[in-house]
Amino acid sequence: MPHTADLRIEAWAPTRDGYIRQAVLAAVESFLDMASALPERACVRRVTADRDDDLLVAVLEEVIYLLDTAGEAPVDLELQGVDDGVDVTSLMTNATTLPQVGAVPKAVSLNDLRFSRGQHDWRCLVTLDV
Repeated sequence: MPHTADLRIEAWAPTRDGYIRQAVLAAVESFLDMASALPERACVRRVTADRDDDLLVAVLEEVIYLLDTAGEAPVDLELQGVDDGVDVTSLMTNATTLPQVGAVPKAVSLNDLRFSRGQHDWRCLVTLDV
């Protein structure tokens, strides 16, 4: 990104829940070396939004919030669609014990957020402020 405090992520998958999962894991791997990470606990949260692109932002913001407040990051996650959003089951690890390899995201930028649903996949481009 032209701005040194931005990270741009592109993710895609055959399903909405899959592309959100891919975006979250890419975000985490941009700043933590997850090679030795083991899940320590499961965290279940319901994330709601009116639109699919807002849902992506809300899930990413939840990950940033948990990292900031609990020092935890997801090793993996599963999303289950519900009427007004998704139930996110994250397998969490202590992020403070892992090597940091990049700048930690502070927020999700709504600037130039791109979301599309094609015939065979769902795609997004999202920018994180680091």
